[in-house]
Amino acid sequence: MKFTRITVNPAQMGGVPCIRGLRIPVATVVEMVAEGMSVDEIIKLYPDLEPEDITEVLCYMCHLKRN
Repeated sequence: MKFTRITVNPAQMGGVPCIRGLRIPVATVVEMVAEGMSVDEIIKLYPDLEPEDITEVLCYMCHLKRN
């Protein structure tokens, strides 16, 4: 499965998976979702994010869990 919105760059954020090259780690978004935040609330905190980013983060985490 290819994830176009998840980037891993060893020179950025220590190689932690981030969203679209932004300095927003996937784990940060996962934690916010786990805390019960809505997509709108997350985007309000991180206006560079798009709803599709959050959807892909969740798909990415499901993919990692299965493998």
